[in-house]
Amino acid sequence: MSAGPSVFDLACNVLNAGKPNAKVAAAHALRAAWDTGALSLAPGAAPPARPARPALPKLVPPYQVKRRRLGTPAGRAALLHAVAHIEFNAIDLAADMIARFGSSDRISDSERPSFISDWAGVCDDEARHFDLVRARLSALDMTYGDLPAHDGLWQAAEKTAQDVTARLVIAPMVLEARGLDVTPAMIEKLKAAGDEDSAAVLQIIYDDEIGHVAAGRQWYAAVCRRAGLDETQTFHEKVRQYFHSLLKPPFNHEGRDLAGMPSEFYMPLTEPAA
Repeated sequence: MSAGPSVFDLACNVLNAGKPNAKVAAAHALRAAWDTGALSLAPGAAPPARPARPALPKLVPPYQVKRRRLGTPAGRAALLHAVAHIEFNAIDLAADMIARFGSSDRISDSERPSFISDWAGVCDDEARHFDLVRARLSALDMTYGDLPAHDGLWQAAEKTAQDVTARLVIAPMVLEARGLDVTPAMIEKLKAAGDEDSAAVLQIIYDDEIGHVAAGRQWYAAVCRRAGLDETQTFHEKVRQYFHSLLKPPFNHEGRDLAGMPSEFYMPLTEPAA
């Protein structure tokens, strides 16, 4: 392993970059430097409790984020703005996975480089997704930050900051897996509205997110195995402890299966359909 800069410092660079362009650039730099073998596993800076953020969007409670019909350009722009906000947070979630948990004793020394490689790749993907969505927003005369957004994703990160097992459950295996459930319907609605370009961007995100959920599933299995934990029972315990809600159908079983998410994980935690 290189004696160069610490990978943990470069992950913190992502978290400490407040402006969108700077955060995207830091995410790409992290992946590129890791892939060339230029980074070490030497201890680095501690991750911040909260990542740096731009002044906008204004963060409000989820119920204050208005939903709009996709049949209008304004409605499609509002949807894409919400997706952009998710992807912007996802950049930080992946960087935080490295900075906060990459040196954890729950990850074996032999597995550590693969763990970091996987999450550096996810971080890079999320930055690319964010730029793709921003380009579509621009085509619809909107900029990221023009609408309010909520802070639910990072609140989930804060709740799981001391528990890598819980973070793997809640971030990729609950929240990102929910994206697998809802994105196909959004793609079809965008196509029905004649917005093929936006639908194509969401298709790219969906295809990549299957791999991201699969990475979370893989590393969840690894930390459970190392700690001697039952995967299904522990999944249920962590969802009840940290998510504080039942999981909502309908589920995209095909997408979840591709990501390695067995139904025995999530179906016993299901909220009955209305």
